[in-house]
Amino acid sequence: MNNFNFYFKRRLSAFTVLIAFVFAALLGRLFYVQVVMSADLQAKALDQWTRDLELDAERGKIYDRNGVVLAENSTKYTVYVRPNAVSDPESVAQALGELLDADCEKLLGEIKAHKKSEITVAKNVERYTMLDIMSREMNGVYFSSKNNRVYPYGNFLTQVVGFVNGDGSGQSGIELFYDKYLTGTDGRSLTETDLIGKGLKGGATVYIPSIPGMNVNLTVDYRIQSIVESAVSEAAETHKAKGVAAIVMNAKTGEVAAMAQYPSYDLNYVPRGDIAALFENSKSALISGVFEPGSTFKILTAAAALEEGLVNSSKLFTCPGYRIVDGQKIKCWKTKGHGTQTFIEGIQNSCNCVFMDLVQALGTERFYKYLKKFGIFERTGIDLRGEASALSIAEKNVKTVDLARIGFGQAIAMTPVELLNAVTSVVNGGNVLTPYLVSSIIDTNGKIVLRNYPKIKGVSVSGKTSAVMRQYLESVVKNGGGKAAGVPGYPIGGKTGTAQKYQSGGGIAQGKYIGSFIGFYPSYDPEYVLMFIVDEPGTGVYYGSIVAAPYAGKIFSSMFNYLDIEPNFTEGDFADMVEFEMPDLRGMAFYDAESLLKKMGISYEFEGDGDFITYQIPAAGSKITARNVVYITTG
Repeated sequence: MNNFNFYFKRRLSAFTVLIAFVFAALLGRLFYVQVVMSADLQAKALDQWTRDLELDAERGKIYDRNGVVLAENSTKYTVYVRPNAVSDPESVAQALGELLDADCEKLLGEIKAHKKSEITVAKNVERYTMLDIMSREMNGVYFSSKNNRVYPYGNFLTQVVGFVNGDGSGQSGIELFYDKYLTGTDGRSLTETDLIGKGLKGGATVYIPSIPGMNVNLTVDYRIQSIVESAVSEAAETHKAKGVAAIVMNAKTGEVAAMAQYPSYDLNYVPRGDIAALFENSKSALISGVFEPGSTFKILTAAAALEEGLVNSSKLFTCPGYRIVDGQKIKCWKTKGHGTQTFIEGIQNSCNCVFMDLVQALGTERFYKYLKKFGIFERTGIDLRGEASALSIAEKNVKTVDLARIGFGQAIAMTPVELLNAVTSVVNGGNVLTPYLVSSIIDTNGKIVLRNYPKIKGVSVSGKTSAVMRQYLESVVKNGGGKAAGVPGYPIGGKTGTAQKYQSGGGIAQGKYIGSFIGFYPSYDPEYVLMFIVDEPGTGVYYGSIVAAPYAGKIFSSMFNYLDIEPNFTEGDFADMVEFEMPDLRGMAFYDAESLLKKMGISYEFEGDGDFITYQIPAAGSKITARNVVYITTG
């Protein structure tokens, strides 16, 4: 008996534990369903008992610094009919047929057939038509919205603004870099239905509004951008160039005022059919492409030598037209030689020999230290995707002959914005900045959620060196190869550059050059810096002084008019504005022609090793001023 009681109690206890376990499991499952799975189950229930149409959120707009709209949206609607919810098929088919230019009889047949749960009647319907349909309160008629990106100025700031894909996501430029801010939150149109999708009697259609994306304000000035775009197009057409690019930046802050390039395309008609061409023309050549800068790089070599106290304005150099370095003959661009010249004249003449001497005096270790201080070898941090950085020989592998070439802008390649940023530090007092294109981002409530401020990444040279370099570079525009970039009455400094291009295998690409110019205004305290690049001019003339500097001068001149900056003329400015007739140099001995041009105050570029002039631009008899740079060939 005692054994029976014992076993009975054990079984009862086990049963009780089992019941408790089952209840605990049920309570756990109930908690999981009602709490953990609550949101998912509610969503499924909502999906079963409602019909859902997406309301596309407006993408944020992109503005220039003065409020000019550069990217906006055009909202279009799609009209749907759900046959199960239509109470009067005839009137619905008739009304929609008239308003949407649809086939009434065909639509009526589809509604009555009930073969489709949803019929798309029309796409890309304008807002006023959509509102007209809504006002008629027809059962079974629904709408969804879709925002199409619109670029009011088409082929304008193409690589900077960028474009979106069919889903409205940024694919390049600002559209990509700031996509998370520009993208809004989609809304919904929810209609209560029964199990077969028919609208419930008395059921409501609820519209959950979309939340627009944030608006982006650029540092770019529409008017300055227009000026630069015009100059880029003119240079491309005049010189039959493969490519042309230009950038204008604030020398004190790093704000980009304009950035343009050729070739390009209309952002409203993105050429998606040719992926390779689209990819190539969507990249900003100013931040993604590297090039051998040539003589514009000499600004950095000169600044480093000045900072180290290795040179002054009166130091003399001799140029026989070449230097022998490590047993190799490296030519100056003027193969006949510049003779004896001061340092400042060497800058004005852009003499390769002067800069080979300077960089060898600096030495590899010291020179590379300055390149790093200038921000070379690292990205500038500009707010666009795809920025590249400089390519050069590793410091430990640099030979003396390599160093000599780097000193005047060969054997090193960098992005245009990288070079411009380094030069900007030379003339702005030594501050290495971070260039930027977006000033602020503002949400739908008018709150600023992001603001970019000027950032100083480091210091390259002293204020004293910067001041001296500004004077020297002003003299290049007044008396040297940068004359064509000058604007009478305005103090401008700058430097031209001409560089050969290389083939993919590493050899020189014969006949292919890049001509460039970097300038700044005002020369005594720069506010704007400008770079203009012409890639592979196809007219036979390729010097930066001829293919790039004149367009920089046009940009500066137009900017002064727009900014209402008054000129302050000097006697030299008046002399530069006097027109005279271009003499006929053909057949003259080179040194006689050179003497005549110097007497007239005209700078020149030449090609060839002959003793007599065979060709000239401008042609004899043309009206020119002292600001013209003449091109001559010898034979």
